[in-house]
Amino acid sequence: MTLQNFISYGILPALSLATLLVFIRFLKGPSIIDRVISFDLMVIIGIGAIVAYSILTDQPTFLDIAMVVALIGFLSTVAFAYYLEKRNRND
Repeated sequence: MTLQNFISYGILPALSLATLLVFIRFLKGPSIIDRVISFDLMVIIGIGAIVAYSILTDQPTFLDIAMVVALIGFLSTVAFAYYLEKRNRND
């Protein structure tokens, strides 16, 4: 089994299934915290898919895109934590 076969038949279907399950949690999440955590996990799964596609197509420029997406996901998590801290102080 080659790396391309492993990515095509193992990694990408697993990432697709994980995306579906996390999206269901995103829709059903009872609180905003559940939704933000599931959105953060979808960003991480998306990064994994970008990296897998980069390896599959032998295009290392997609790794730069994955790094930018990771930075944006990190900053959104920090912004949400800041929002929660300010909201709890005002209550």
